[in-house]
Amino acid sequence: MSDPTVPPPPGPPSSDDPRAAIARLRAEVAKVVVGQEGTVSGIVVALLSRGHVLLEGVPGTAKTLLVKTLAAALDLETRRVQFTPDLMPSDLIGQVVYRQAEGSFTFREGPVFTNLLLADEVNRTPPKTQAALLEAMEERQVTVEGTAHLLPEPFLVIATQNPIEYEGTYPLPEAQLDRFLFKLDVGYPSAAEEIDVLVRHDAGMDPHDIAAAGVRPVAGAADLAAGRAAVGRLRVEQPVLEYIVAVVRATRESPSLSLGVSPRGAASLLHAAKAWAWLSGRDFVTPDEVKAIAKPTLRHRLMVRPELELEGVTPDGVLDGVLATVPVPR
Repeated sequence: MSDPTVPPPPGPPSSDDPRAAIARLRAEVAKVVVGQEGTVSGIVVALLSRGHVLLEGVPGTAKTLLVKTLAAALDLETRRVQFTPDLMPSDLIGQVVYRQAEGSFTFREGPVFTNLLLADEVNRTPPKTQAALLEAMEERQVTVEGTAHLLPEPFLVIATQNPIEYEGTYPLPEAQLDRFLFKLDVGYPSAAEEIDVLVRHDAGMDPHDIAAAGVRPVAGAADLAAGRAAVGRLRVEQPVLEYIVAVVRATRESPSLSLGVSPRGAASLLHAAKAWAWLSGRDFVTPDEVKAIAKPTLRHRLMVRPELELEGVTPDGVLDGVLATVPVPR
């Protein structure tokens, strides 16, 4: 089941609305992926907010398939990197090489120089290589040998990871988690969805051959630019801004947490709420959009006290309490 906190927005868009491209994108993904509407919605919001997405779930829940299908439906350059224990930072961002024929040093770009980077099983590689993504995710550039190299626009990282309880994984550092706009939990499908998956496999569907399913590019950089411009025009009234700050500050004061949400997290919640409101057909943001998008935006920016974590307290549980107690503006 997809993350329940990010449901698909209602209402079909008109053909001349930039949201029409988003509708086409959803339809293409549905040709291959069963369910996962919430996860697709989260990734769309991230695209519109210039944010990055972390997908977490046990193996076999179609995380990689979802991203590969989405990439096939986007007219953007995409690259996939399988993160492994022996992956080096230079394998990701590139390196300076000496060209003997020319007698000079040149920079050879790594796979991070793309529009959509699929960082598959990002927690399978040690922190040194994970950290190579920090500058790229925050500043849209990488620095090698003292020279900054700009990344293409748009640039989005979609990382997948297995739960840290599994052997051979390295938990992502807090500084890197804070660079992700969303952490989306990808769970098991419902019984009806799982039957649909088996029906498709029985009919001969090959999940490794997305092209055979008829997936084609239906949205590109121009559609994203139009959508981002529309999101940027949304109005946010002072009470809504105050509500966002109140929610964030409540996490910092929670006795259940040793680390609350940073100012970057507050800004991320604002941008995500604006994109969500636009997808929902609004031209302004209400507290409902903030509440709807709060958990996927904030859950990975919190740190539950170890003794409470052992008792089963979770970031989502703490956020539920915060959202229930912070007064909502009227």
